[in-house]
Amino acid sequence: MTAVATPAAAATRHRTGLLVVGILLIATNLRAALTSVGPVLDDVRADLGLTATAAGVLTALPLLAFAGFSPVAPLVARRLGLERTIGLGLAVLAAGIVLRSVPVTGAIWAGTVAIGAAIAGFNVLLPSLVKRDFPDRVAQLSGAYSATQSVIAAVASGVAVPIAGDSPAGWRVALGCWVGLAVIAAAVWLPQLRHRPPGPGAAGEAAAHRSPWRSAIGWQVTLFMGLQSMVFYVMIAWLPSIEQDHGVAATTAGWHLFVYLISAVVANLAAPHLMRRLPDQRLTGLLCAALILLGVGGLLLAPAAVVVWLVSAGFGAGMSLVLCLSLFGLRAVDHRQAAALSGMAQSVGYLLAACGPVVIGALRDASDGWTLPLSVLCVVVAVMGGFAVQSGRDRVIG
Repeated sequence: MTAVATPAAAATRHRTGLLVVGILLIATNLRAALTSVGPVLDDVRADLGLTATAAGVLTALPLLAFAGFSPVAPLVARRLGLERTIGLGLAVLAAGIVLRSVPVTGAIWAGTVAIGAAIAGFNVLLPSLVKRDFPDRVAQLSGAYSATQSVIAAVASGVAVPIAGDSPAGWRVALGCWVGLAVIAAAVWLPQLRHRPPGPGAAGEAAAHRSPWRSAIGWQVTLFMGLQSMVFYVMIAWLPSIEQDHGVAATTAGWHLFVYLISAVVANLAAPHLMRRLPDQRLTGLLCAALILLGVGGLLLAPAAVVVWLVSAGFGAGMSLVLCLSLFGLRAVDHRQAAALSGMAQSVGYLLAACGPVVIGALRDASDGWTLPLSVLCVVVAVMGGFAVQSGRDRVIG
């Protein structure tokens, strides 16, 4: 009997190990194809003759795709199964990266939409997969793949210009090279495609669960997700400009943004350990908001100590991301409801995130300074904290 059980246990461990590696490799693809664009955007504009407005639309397209395709991902997964849908997403991502880089009219737009659609699927379905296969390690795995995506995102932004070089069309190589990560992830993911999707009985059970769109908990998680995303993308978009308006050199401001991102990575890894020691997630949510509020308020009131404020805001941002990803699983009855909640939260959330930099920029232009925009951002963070505490209560949608 032991001889029969041992190979079975070994096979289970092997599949589990491959699954974890696959999840982490998919995480390397969640932001690299996006963060590599900013540093070479001027080259893209010059080569393609884009106006500043068109370039702005190009950078906003992935967020809009996140919002548009997030509700679709759970529906596709319900028909094909999680593994096959994620595999399809990897194929779409690879095709989109290549399409975006080829010298064909309109290809950069179509490729960008394909990239956004694929990443939207991963954003929605990875929390569902973790909920299904690792229900006791939701926070730990969420933290691990959040940290992975953050590190690779920072690297991608840093190496884009050196890869592009001095060639006018070098940006195509700088953006296209990231197809390699998608191909590697797809190769490791192939064994997961043998996993059979659940039968009609399981789908019937899922249908009996309450829709997050009709749940107060669902909206609390969604608004927490949306507001924390808004603050994060506002910081990414406007932090260098805020610093330069206070006399900081552009190169130094770039390194300060790196400090912000690295602080978020450290918090990605630390958040699961904190969450494991608390009875629910309310205190974690309050701490996230307090750290971000300290950082934004510090930029407003004492901009000279910018590094201190960025470390604080970065820690808050990193913790809030892990908390959001964990809540998709923790507030759901099963992985299907987790996918539905994730799709809802990320659809609404990324719409808010896309609006944030635009609104803050408009306030900057209207007031001719950063006092009003940063004050409004402090209010947004305070409201976010309220939804974080509400979302952190130990309950499920039902």
